[in-house]
Amino acid sequence: MKTVASISLGSSDEDYTVEAHFLGEAVKVIRLGADGDLERAGQLLENVRAQADAIGLSIPDTANSTLPANRSAQFAYLKQRTPEACIGTGEDLRGLLQEWAVRHVQTTLEHFFDNARVLILDGRSGYPIVRALGEHTDNLSFANPWLDFGIPRMLTSIEQMNVYSEFAGALLERPVTQWVRRTVAHSPLWQLGKPLADGALHHAIAESHVIVASPNHLQSLEDTDLDGKTIMTSRVTDKTLAWMKAHKVAMVVDDSPWLEGRPVGVNVLEALICATTSRSPEQLSDDDYLQAIRATGIEPRVLYPDGYRRVNRFAFVIHPLSQQYLTKTHPLDWIAEVSPKPIMNLVEKAVAYTPPFVYSKVSGIRSPTGDEAEGWLITVGGTPHEIMAHRPEFTYERLLAAARLGKKLGAQIMGLGAFTKVVGDAGVTVARRAPLPITTGNSYSASGALWAAHEAARRIGRVRVGDSGRLAGNAMVVGATGAIGSVCARLLAKAVENLYLASPEPAKLLALKESIERETPGAQVHLAAAADRDVANMDMVVTATSGAGKRILDIMKVKPGCVITDVARPLDIPAEDVAKRPDVLVIESGEIELPGNVQMKDIGLPPGIVYACLAETIVLALEGRFENYTLGRHIEWEKVQEIYKLGLKHGMKLAAIAGVNGTFTEEDFERVRRLSDPALSD
Repeated sequence: MKTVASISLGSSDEDYTVEAHFLGEAVKVIRLGADGDLERAGQLLENVRAQADAIGLSIPDTANSTLPANRSAQFAYLKQRTPEACIGTGEDLRGLLQEWAVRHVQTTLEHFFDNARVLILDGRSGYPIVRALGEHTDNLSFANPWLDFGIPRMLTSIEQMNVYSEFAGALLERPVTQWVRRTVAHSPLWQLGKPLADGALHHAIAESHVIVASPNHLQSLEDTDLDGKTIMTSRVTDKTLAWMKAHKVAMVVDDSPWLEGRPVGVNVLEALICATTSRSPEQLSDDDYLQAIRATGIEPRVLYPDGYRRVNRFAFVIHPLSQQYLTKTHPLDWIAEVSPKPIMNLVEKAVAYTPPFVYSKVSGIRSPTGDEAEGWLITVGGTPHEIMAHRPEFTYERLLAAARLGKKLGAQIMGLGAFTKVVGDAGVTVARRAPLPITTGNSYSASGALWAAHEAARRIGRVRVGDSGRLAGNAMVVGATGAIGSVCARLLAKAVENLYLASPEPAKLLALKESIERETPGAQVHLAAAADRDVANMDMVVTATSGAGKRILDIMKVKPGCVITDVARPLDIPAEDVAKRPDVLVIESGEIELPGNVQMKDIGLPPGIVYACLAETIVLALEGRFENYTLGRHIEWEKVQEIYKLGLKHGMKLAAIAGVNGTFTEEDFERVRRLSDPALSD
C-alpha cells in the first residue's frame, strides 16, 4: 500500500486518514494540519517523511507565519527541511483543474460566462482561471489591494493585475512588510478605516455575477449580499453548501478532486500520482495528469445550494416617445415648466445627442423552470421626431454605444425598443457591429398583438368560427408591409376568412399577397393603398405603421364592435379619436405580464407588465438563447410561434388588456358589446 501525507498550514480540526484505490493501487492518505504555524508544519513534515511515498503541501493564503506570505518562499522553507522527500504543492494541477472548470461550465451551460462581471479575490494565485474567464468576458476585477493591504480599491483588468503583482509580490516578500501588516491590523486607526475597505469589497460583490474565491477566503464573504451569485471555489463540503444556501448563492462550481466521498486538495492528488507512478512532481507531465483524471473520473461539479437556479442577463434600449416624455425626467421637468415651446424644441434636439445611460435596473424575473433574468433599461435620448430627422448612422452610433454599455454591465443579449428597431435596416447593421446579440422584439410584438386581439374579440362575444374553420368576418392590417405588420398578416391569413392589407407601398403589397397565398392556400387576401376604403366592414384591425403620429385611418368609419389593436409606437390612433367611439375597443397591442416579483422603474405600464418587444428579450435571456433573433423587415412566422411557446414555458401571460385610458374592465367590454348589438341596446 502506498502512503501519501498531506501537510497543511490549515486547521488540524480537518485532519483525516482514508484508505482507497487509486490508479489500480491501494493507497492511504493522511492529512495533518499545522494550525497556521510554519514551524509546526516543518516538524510534521520531518515526522512523516520516512513512512510517506509522497508528500503534498497545502499552504492557504491566510497562513499566519513570521515568514513572507509569498507561497513560493514558504514552500522553499519547508522543502529545505526534508530535501530528499518527494514533495509538491499541486500548483500546476490546480491551474489545470481551475481552467477546466471554466471550460466545463461554459460548454455544458452554454454562454454562462459571456460578459459576466467576475470578481477574483486573489488574482495572483488564480492566473489559469483568470486567463480562461478572459476568453469570455472583459468584465474582470481583482480584490488583491483589499486582500493584501486593506486598500479600498479593486483592480479592473488583467493588465492592472499584472502590474500590481510585480509591485506587490516584491513588497510582500520583505519581512518588514509582514511586520507592518500585523502591527497595522491591530491599530485603532486601522479599525476606523476597515469599514471603508470592507465597503469597497461589498460594493464589488454586489456588482458582480461570479465570484472566484479559495475556501480560505469564503469567510470574507460572510456579511455580503450573495443572493443570485455564482461562486467558483474548491473543496465544497456539505457544510459549505449549507452556508451557500443560507446566503442564497445560486450556483457553486467546485473544481476540487474527490476521494472516497470527500474533497481533497490538489496537493493530495499530485502526491497520489507521484506515489503510484514513482515520479517526482518535477517529472510529471500533462499526460500523467490526463491519465489520472480519465482513470478516476474526476470532473468539475456544478452545484445548486437551493435547487436549480440560473440568472441570465439582458439589456433593452428605450427612448422618449415624445417631447412630453422628456418633461417627466429631472431636471427637464422644471425646464419645461418655465420654458416656451421653442426652447423645448431646442432641448429635444440637444437630448438626442446625449450618450446612453441606464434608466432602470430590472430584477426579480423568475421562470417556473428556475431560470431567472435581470437586466438594464438603457435609454438613448432621441424622440421619434429626432430619430427620423437624422440619417440612420446617427441612431446606429447611439445603439452601438448602448450595446457597449450593456456589455460592460454584463448583458448577454440586447433588445431594441420602439423607433430604434425601425431605423435603417431594422437592426441588421446594429447586430453586425454590436459586441452582443441583438433582437428587435418584433416576433413577440406580432404574437402579442394577435393574442390580445383574439382575447378582446372573445370577451366582447363577437367571435364565430365559419365553415372554413377560420374566424368568420374580416380583418385588416394597416401598415401591412412593415416588419410587424407583415407577420401579423401571415398569421391572420391562417385564422380569418377574409384578410385586407393596407399600405402605401403597392409593389410590396403585391409581393406580400403572393407570399401569403403560397404559405396559406385558400386564403382570401385583398389589397388597398389606404385603410379608409374598406375599414367600415372590418371586425378586427391591426395598425402597425411607423407613422410617428400621422393619421392612418378614420375611426369614425369603423363599424361598432370592431377591435382595433394598435401596435405602433407612438400610437397610430390618438386618445382624442378613441374617445369619439365608445362602441369600438382600441387596445394598445398585447402587453405581457412577467413571472416573478419584478422590480423596475415606471415605463408607463402597471407593475410587472412590459411591452412585448421587451418581453421577447427577456424570454430569450431566460431560455439562454443568446443569439441574433428577430432582425430586419421580414419576420419569420415560425419565430413568432416559437417565441409564443417559449413565453408560455417561462410563465409569460397576456396582461390585462389596456387602452389609452388604462386597463379595460368587464364594464368596458360590456359597453362595447351593448353598443355594437342593436338587440342589446333596446
